[in-house]
Amino acid sequence: MSIFSTLFGCSKSKVEVYPQDSVTAADGSTITFTFYAHASLGIEWNGVNIYVDPVGEFDWERQPKADLILITHSHYDHFELSTVEKLKSDKTVVLCDKTTAEAFEHDCVTMLPRAFSAPIDGIVVRATAAYNTTEGHTDFHPQSREDCGYLITLGGTTIYVAGDTEDNKDVLALKDVDIAFLPVNQPYTMTINQAARVVEAIRPKIFYPYHYGQVDEKTDIEALKAAVEGLTEIRVFPME
Repeated sequence: MSIFSTLFGCSKSKVEVYPQDSVTAADGSTITFTFYAHASLGIEWNGVNIYVDPVGEFDWERQPKADLILITHSHYDHFELSTVEKLKSDKTVVLCDKTTAEAFEHDCVTMLPRAFSAPIDGIVVRATAAYNTTEGHTDFHPQSREDCGYLITLGGTTIYVAGDTEDNKDVLALKDVDIAFLPVNQPYTMTINQAARVVEAIRPKIFYPYHYGQVDEKTDIEALKAAVEGLTEIRVFPME
């Protein structure tokens, strides 16, 4: 995979600009990521706009309308109905976990771990299991709730957005991941060592840490870089 340089977008009058990064997919097309904060992520490919867990006080009304929205689970920092409504159009497809689907007021395709969907031509989405296993942490993200991460394949490249999870056996068994977004904050998701273990197991070409803030125990990003050195290319953006 060849890598484009980091981009920061083109400023438009009265439109807030968010950090971006672009990579070249296996078929030569361009995938552009927009980093809002924490777990809120944008993905643009061939004119298709995808949002993952969009929440927060951002300039959503001025962002491109969503073709596809993916929601991993119903916690407040991942699901916000008002934001979804700002991004939706009549053509938007929303995929979400079963708990979010129960609270959702519009059409939503319920995804369980290992389910597949082909919501848009050229894009395949597979839901992955997202849950904790560490004693004392399982109440945050229990396996029984069936929260989701997502494998998004477009342009011959597979992007893994893990959602809130630890390094459980389902995560460690994933194959053919090109780009990985892994959560690294305590006590809710992965430790630095757990994230490194996942990187070593699934070997993404690029690793973007995300969901690494909004807690008292701050993630040591320099230690995280050191832990995955030689395993992947790590790219850090403001996703506290």
